[in-house]
Amino acid sequence: MTTDRKKLERFEVLEVGIDPLTPATATQAITSLITEKRKGYVVFCTVSSILSARDNPEVARAIAGAELVTPDGMPLVWLGRRRSPRRVERVYGPDFMLEFFAATGRQFNHYFYGGQPGVVEAAVERLRARFPDLQVAGYSTPPREASGMVSDREAIRQINESRADIVWVGLGHPKQDLWMSTNDEHLQPPVLAAVGAAFDFHAGRKKEAPEWMKKSGLQWLHRLGSEPSRLWRRYLIGNSKFLLFLMLESFRRILRKRIKVGSRRSSGRPN
Repeated sequence: MTTDRKKLERFEVLEVGIDPLTPATATQAITSLITEKRKGYVVFCTVSSILSARDNPEVARAIAGAELVTPDGMPLVWLGRRRSPRRVERVYGPDFMLEFFAATGRQFNHYFYGGQPGVVEAAVERLRARFPDLQVAGYSTPPREASGMVSDREAIRQINESRADIVWVGLGHPKQDLWMSTNDEHLQPPVLAAVGAAFDFHAGRKKEAPEWMKKSGLQWLHRLGSEPSRLWRRYLIGNSKFLLFLMLESFRRILRKRIKVGSRRSSGRPN
């Protein structure tokens, strides 16, 4: 559920609104939510998120209801720099976690929810070693039989009793976005933030792409090479669909502009 905070003017990509953010401004916004005890959840938006929103109205509503929608993928950063007057940088969930821990130190209590059995524990252990000041309120993994929605009431109880300030959710997209949208009103921590495969990366179970691939927009290629059987459809088909939809969107914009100019000329009004 969104708060009454004055939102940044979002730019749209295929009818999905994204906040023009940098890691620093995202940290400031989340810090303000926690310190002012205002609730909201954070979606780290990717090309896959946008395609899911086009196919599933529930996912579209979940993203639209977020307090912050960050540009997680480089294609969205490039579009944001063209469509927004504000500064836009990549705010990528797994990296942003580390930047947030470094920037806030002992200031907040963190809860980690998601991942496969054993993964979240390993991630927390390694994060504590890297950030000695990290305040861990708790962590848990959803049971296999749970849908990840309201059925996991025990996890909701544990999270509320932990007195955490922020919950890092690693359930995978779009499940994690739907989980936050569904359970936001039942959870007491001010901020929920969905970070996808971050627990796997920080636990050392999956290898991250090198920085040059992240910055050049080729991280998808690294992930495809790491898990081809699971991710080929998302990246090969999904990326192609995204480019096609962008081309159609651009064509419609040009067509509308020409129709508008033509109607002005026919009515005798100046351009």
